[in-house]
Amino acid sequence: MRDALRLAPFTERSKIPTNSKEKKIISERYTGARRKMGLDREDIAKAVRDKGIELLRLQFSDINGLIKCVEVPAERYEDALESGICFDLSSIQGGARTEESDARLFPDLNTFRVLPYRPNTARMICDVFGHDLKPFPGDPRLILKNMVRKASDLGYDFFVGPEVEFFIFKQVNGAYDFLDRGGYFDNVIKDAASDIRAEIIRNLRGFGITCEAGHHEVSPSQHEIDIKYTDAVATGDNAITLKETIRIVAGQHGLLATFMPKPREGINGSGMHVHQSLWSKAGRNLFYDGSDTYKLSRLARHYIGGQLAFIDEMIAILAPTINSYKRLIPGFEAPNLKCWGSLNRSALIRVPQFTPGKEASTRLELRCPDPTANPYLAFAVMLEAGLRGIQEKIEPPMPVEKDAFKLSPEEVRKYRISALPGSLGDALHAMEGGTIARTVLGDYAFNKFIESKRAEWVDFRKAVHQWEREMYLERF
Repeated sequence: MRDALRLAPFTERSKIPTNSKEKKIISERYTGARRKMGLDREDIAKAVRDKGIELLRLQFSDINGLIKCVEVPAERYEDALESGICFDLSSIQGGARTEESDARLFPDLNTFRVLPYRPNTARMICDVFGHDLKPFPGDPRLILKNMVRKASDLGYDFFVGPEVEFFIFKQVNGAYDFLDRGGYFDNVIKDAASDIRAEIIRNLRGFGITCEAGHHEVSPSQHEIDIKYTDAVATGDNAITLKETIRIVAGQHGLLATFMPKPREGINGSGMHVHQSLWSKAGRNLFYDGSDTYKLSRLARHYIGGQLAFIDEMIAILAPTINSYKRLIPGFEAPNLKCWGSLNRSALIRVPQFTPGKEASTRLELRCPDPTANPYLAFAVMLEAGLRGIQEKIEPPMPVEKDAFKLSPEEVRKYRISALPGSLGDALHAMEGGTIARTVLGDYAFNKFIESKRAEWVDFRKAVHQWEREMYLERF
């Protein structure tokens, strides 16, 4: 059981107890793909007892991807598993109206983990049910589960693996400053946070999360940690756990870890490149075709076609902050042009080079998302756009193997290249005018997301910034 607690993948519980009418209603209305359990109630009871667990953190995500939690004494774990834990949803971003605010958290058994940085506390990631015992339509995790089930009904399993970039700053005289002046893949001599990064990776191992790599990134004090691909819901859980762990470990050292895409001008920003693949139920990678130049199947090419065709409609979810669009500009390795290729890292979608004998590793890398995105919603809209491409047999444009930012106007027309929306306002307009996000999120979550982001955009437009004062105050 000890190994299971450390290594079992994050999967949903196989059932909800049905020994009462209320629990039966919940069980019947519960949505999401069913998976084999790695942990059961007896495992958790034993762990709570043997490991001296005093507190359970029941975590969930708001519409913007921020982790929220309700803490309960460990002796209430049976209540949590049997009938859920009630809480007030009205004050959560994307939550319910006050008169509909009574909600319940139902933990996913397989997300039980003892916190590596707080041994007497365990956490469980939860699904949110409304006061009517129906799945809450604003729960991002359940939104992704619905999309995963849709793909499953079509015969596909969806796997993703994100590369998460972030900065670690120190405080100097009340302001945040670079911790180091290192660059891409610099070693420990210039990488002041290498020990912190190693500590983060050790903590992630305690959560059962496999890290593919960790290294210093291009900009000073910038880092990247890549986590191993797995099914989309599990990866969503892993991604929010990764971000929380990074911030907690940095904070324990008196430092600030931030996922703000562009915290300083003139340097590369932080992205969250997402590797994607579709698999058959028999365990075959459906993106691979050995006869193709890029080793891509027709299905994979249509998937690319769908994501390029609908990228404008989903970019507000993939790059959801005003600051996101200060990263998506030419000159800093962040793609803002809609094209695809293999060697071309300026492309919006990159096909990693094929390694003979590694057919299972065939995948697509979408490079425009950033780590402020809600991973559950990001993976869900990416999947819907790809499936739409497959269903409509959307052919992608010609691949581009040149630096897209250096193409001539004639080449831009030849490759049918256009730019992403240039601001959050433009992105929200494209999202509202399309069908991808509304189809995935449903009317409730769609409207809540738009409402939240429109308010952010209005606040930004009303604010007067230092750049404006320096540019205009004495000039006019």
